[in-house]
Amino acid sequence: MKSAACLSAVLIAAMAIGLPGCASEASGPQTATASEAAAETRMVEMDGAQIRVRLEGPVDAPVIVLLHGFTMSLESWDGWAEQLSGDYRIVRYDLLGHGLTGPDPLARYAPDERVAVLGRLLDALDIERATLGGNSFGGLVAWRFAAAKPERVERLILVDSGAYSIYGVTEDPVPVPDAMRGYLLAAPLAGVQASAMQIYADPTRLPEGRIEQIQQMMAQPGNGEAFIGHLEEFVLPDPEVDLARVTAPTLILWGEEDRVIPLDHARRIEAAIPDARLITYPGVGHAPQEEIPAETAADVRAFIEGSGQ
Repeated sequence: MKSAACLSAVLIAAMAIGLPGCASEASGPQTATASEAAAETRMVEMDGAQIRVRLEGPVDAPVIVLLHGFTMSLESWDGWAEQLSGDYRIVRYDLLGHGLTGPDPLARYAPDERVAVLGRLLDALDIERATLGGNSFGGLVAWRFAAAKPERVERLILVDSGAYSIYGVTEDPVPVPDAMRGYLLAAPLAGVQASAMQIYADPTRLPEGRIEQIQQMMAQPGNGEAFIGHLEEFVLPDPEVDLARVTAPTLILWGEEDRVIPLDHARRIEAAIPDARLITYPGVGHAPQEEIPAETAADVRAFIEGSGQ
């Protein structure tokens, strides 16, 4: 049995992209990022929730929908949006209980509920079919959606994605220790910085101010309670049958220095999905789209163009 402190660290990382930066009272970013200024950002109402969505790129271009990881926000994809929005319609959003979307009045935080919400959001945005990508927990939601709704997914891109059981999480959630609850509610700076060292192989690759930006998103009112609700419903049942149902051509991108999800899981996902290929990156951690956005976006472009737009 792991100690509460160890389990807290594990749960921060497990199926998440986790937590660089934090503070206790920030209410949100004070200035718009360059990508935000150049993009259309809207709030999509869904059963009382207001989901923050960002759209950029030509409206008639092939659509790429991107899902971030646990505790993060749509800014996790800024690098890819910069690299790809000249030729593709990039759509990304803050998951319920994250970023500026904030907590869900209906507390739809279980993985299957998030899959259903994704489908409804695509409907609201008049997106019938798209390339779907996700990092970590966002990858888990993406491939589950692709398995459930294959007619809606042109291609699938999984970046250090959740799938197989880790750290004791199976078809049953792992109890959330008090230390973890306190962390997510207060987001102490030292703890968030320590988590960044686990998530990113080289945090110096991140843009200046990225740590503070993540902190501000984590510290939005109600997000801490939503993070706890997420963990209380977070499960990882055996994925083999569902992965085998994914029919979309699939690109798997993985940092070889990922300390959250073992590299072996990338190979298992590749073997389980019928039409999948894997690219790994030496010296890169759990969020390659943030550490090496230009290189990973180039691989995405080659994948899409090679499989036909």
